[in-house]
Order: sequence, then C-alpha cells, then structure tokens
Amino acid sequence: MTRSLFKGNFWSADILSTVGYDSIIQHLNNGRKNCKEFEEFLKERAAVEERYGKDLLSLSRKKPCGQFETNTLKRALEVFKQQVDNVAQCHIQLAQSLREEARKMEEFREKQKLQRKKTELVMDAVHKQKSLQFKKTMDAKKNYEQKCRDKDEAEQAVSRSANLVNPKQQEKLFVKLATSKTAVEDSDKAYMLHISTLDKVREEWQSEHIKACEAFEAQECERINFFRNALWLHVNQLSQQCVTSDEHPSCMRTSTPPRRMQSHQERLQGLIWQGEDPSQFLKPHQMILITLWLMTTVCSISNINETRTFSGK
Repeated sequence: MTRSLFKGNFWSADILSTVGYDSIIQHLNNGRKNCKEFEEFLKERAAVEERYGKDLLSLSRKKPCGQFETNTLKRALEVFKQQVDNVAQCHIQLAQSLREEARKMEEFREKQKLQRKKTELVMDAVHKQKSLQFKKTMDAKKNYEQKCRDKDEAEQAVSRSANLVNPKQQEKLFVKLATSKTAVEDSDKAYMLHISTLDKVREEWQSEHIKACEAFEAQECERINFFRNALWLHVNQLSQQCVTSDEHPSCMRTSTPPRRMQSHQERLQGLIWQGEDPSQFLKPHQMILITLWLMTTVCSISNINETRTFSGK
C-alpha cells in the first residue's frame, strides 16, 4: 500500500483556495491540543499521587497502630508501618516522575510551535502575495476589457462619421481611435505582465506549499512517535508502581508467618505469667477421695497410739 503524503493530497483547483493548507493546520492544532490535554492530565495525576503519598506518609508517622503490642507481633507492626511509609514514598516519587514527563511534553509542544511558526509565516506571506497579485491581474483584465470596448466604440464612431463634411470632427474621431488603440495595446501589455507575474507567484506558492507539507508531515510523525512513547512510559510507570506496591505487602506478610504465633504466645506467657498452672489443679472427686484417705489414716494412727498406751499400763 502506497503511503499517503501531505503534499500529494492537500490541493485545490481554485488558485485562491487554501482549504488544503487550512485542513493541515487544523489537524496540527488538534494534535497540539491533544498534547496539551495529556500534559494537563499528567500534572493532575501527579497532584493526586503526591497528595495521596503525603496523606499516607502522615498517617504512617503520626497515627499510632498497636503501640502496646509486644514480641514478634510488635516487630511485625513496625515492619507494617515502615512498608506503608515506603509505599507513600513511592507515590511521591511517581508524582515527581509524572511532573518530569509533563515538563518534557510541554517543551516538545513549544518546540514544535516555534518550528511551525516559521513555516506558517512564510506561507502566510505567500498566500497574501498570491491574493494581491491575483487582484492586480483581475484589475488589469478589467482595464484591458474596458479599453477594448472604448476602441470598438471609437471605430464605430469613425464608421458613422464617414459622410460628415466637417473635417475637424472627423480628425477628432480619428485621434480618439488612435488613442484608444494605443490604450488597448498598453493595457494588453500590462495585463500580460500581470499574468506572467501571477504565474511566477503561483509557482513560488506551489513550491512553498510542498515544502510546508513536507515539514508539517515530518512534525506530525514526530509528534505521534513522541506522544506514543510518552503514553507507553506513563503506563510502564504505573505498572512499576503496582509491582512496587505489591512487594511491600509481601514484606509485611513474611514478617508475620503462622509458625511464629506459638513462639509469640510462649514469650507472652513468660512476660506476664501470674498464678498457678491450671493443669496442676485437682478435680472435685479427686479432692474428696484424698480427704477420706487422710481422715482414715489419721484415725488409724490414733488407734495405734491408744493401744500402745493401754499395753504399757
């Protein structure tokens, strides 16, 4: 498929028409507006990211979170708050990167604006010169046509005065006819000169129009490539932000594995232990049996002592 070029499409049969050039300028203006809108989007997104990062940073550093916790869970909470702090810093850094990309887009847009202005000034001058010369040519044409009508009227007047006896009147008519013929020749020369000048102006305009089309097409290709790369970079930055934001919670999860909970409970028991071990407590029926056994033992010992006393007497 043949590539469509600006210089091969944006033309008009009307020598005064600038519809092709105006279409190109309108397209370039729309492209510039698109860059401006994307630049504003990046700036506003940067403001959102910075505001969120600062709020998250303030929350992490000022708001207490499990300040009375101990042991491994305390260390896990410390890691948690540190990772929240890191996430906030990442959002703030992303905001700075977005502002930098917006600045590059603005510089690119202004650079293209200056380049276009040079070409537009040349084209505006050529268009003005072409319109002015066309007007002069049309005025010369009207003058030539009027002189031709004057000559025709003079010839008709001479023909009608052929039977006149007054030689002075005939002489005046012949002088007028000669003058009108000279005026026709002069106006014809002036008209042809304006036509030749207009053709030269047209050729100059055509040459400048081709140069402008080539310059504008190169600018548009450059703009599309720059815009596309900026968009890809922005998407990659957001992807990297997502990856980084996911890595920080992973660090939080690894700081609180389930196998450490038993160790945490054992250390907790060692720090705040009070009272007895419930496993050493006796059940009620066991207490009754032990009491009966003790009473029986005491009675048996008492009987033995009484028997020894009686035998001694």
